[in-house]
Amino acid sequence: MEKKIILALGDPRPELIEHAISRGIRSFYCDPKAVPERLRKLIEIYYDSGDAEHRVSRDLVKPTRGAVPEITIRSPEDSEKVLAAAKAGAENIIVRVEDWRIIALENLIADLSATGAKLIAAASSPAEVETLLGILEKGVDGVLVPVKSLDEIDLVHEQVNAPRRIELVEAEVSEVREIGLGDRACIDTTSILELGEGMLVGNTAGLLVLVHNERLGSAFTEPRPFRVNAGAIHSYTLAPDGKTKYLSELKAGDRVLIVSRSGVRVVSVGRVKIERRPLKLVGVRAGEREGSVTLQNAETITVLSPGGKPVPVTELKPGDKILAHLPKASARHFGRAVDEFVIER
Repeated sequence: MEKKIILALGDPRPELIEHAISRGIRSFYCDPKAVPERLRKLIEIYYDSGDAEHRVSRDLVKPTRGAVPEITIRSPEDSEKVLAAAKAGAENIIVRVEDWRIIALENLIADLSATGAKLIAAASSPAEVETLLGILEKGVDGVLVPVKSLDEIDLVHEQVNAPRRIELVEAEVSEVREIGLGDRACIDTTSILELGEGMLVGNTAGLLVLVHNERLGSAFTEPRPFRVNAGAIHSYTLAPDGKTKYLSELKAGDRVLIVSRSGVRVVSVGRVKIERRPLKLVGVRAGEREGSVTLQNAETITVLSPGGKPVPVTELKPGDKILAHLPKASARHFGRAVDEFVIER
């Protein structure tokens, strides 16, 4: 189900609205009188005003017909107000939860599922969006989030539209061989990556291997749990918007997908380090799909076994089983999935 994004704009500057529209976002929480007329007809506004398409109402005693209730949850009694509004026919309900009480939202998601009402959760910042979307796996129906910059709009868009889960399959290593020196990219993120998390990387778009992060370290190196030594610079990786990107294209401030067997999250890139190192080609086969990944030949670079155990690339051999992802569309045009004939070797 598509999640609704409502951007709260304290200052509805034209460049913010235009950028949001370019990303497919057309719902805003702001004073309609502050929006330029040329943009007003292109968007819908939620606000406590008769000029808004969706009038936000905080008066639950005599709510305006067709209004969107906005309720702050401070106690269990406030949760009952949300249910009462849903039973009264409210189609969308904005909920603000004080002190960040996840349990309150979990209960509301469960209780509203039978009413048809949509739960729009208010976030205090874009950093909270990912958590809201993951509550009870289903997540809320939409988010109301304040933004102040173009980059924050991009971050919200990517978090909302990123997949919540990516299917990983068991693949078999078909060959392992050294191929000499080449340029590889370390993707240093701004997040601490957990055991089992990594990036999907491959020489072809039809088969991507889950390359683990460097939180384990080695006898000669300290752990770097923020880093994925992702492979040769020509490699594809899967981006939050479903496109592929070359590792060589990534730069500070970009967002990448971090994938595990239990889920997916979006993190920001803090730095990309490209250095010349000895490389190893790992051929992979999953069913009728064949592919490969080119990784630095070092013990700190690991892939994951189907059981979730990190396996150093230096120990891989034909016949080993590792985790991979098979995108539905294997052909790509400028990173976009396309339905056409293509051969990649």
